Amino acid sequence: MDERLKFVARLLDGEKMAGLCREFGISRKTGYKILTRYNEIGLEGLTDRSRRPYRHA
Repeated sequence: MDERLKFVARLLDGEKMAGLCREFGISRKTGYKILTRYNEIGLEGLTDRSRRPYRHA
């Protein structure tokens, strides 16, 4: 989460998405996903989410 928080903070300071993604070693698609989750959920949106599929009992 720490890296994602730094990423979002720098975006909000006005840095360009493409340059930050290159520096952090992520795709622009991932960068926009991180930003969207932050905008929708806040700090909690920056935490890792389980990739385990949801199963019905």
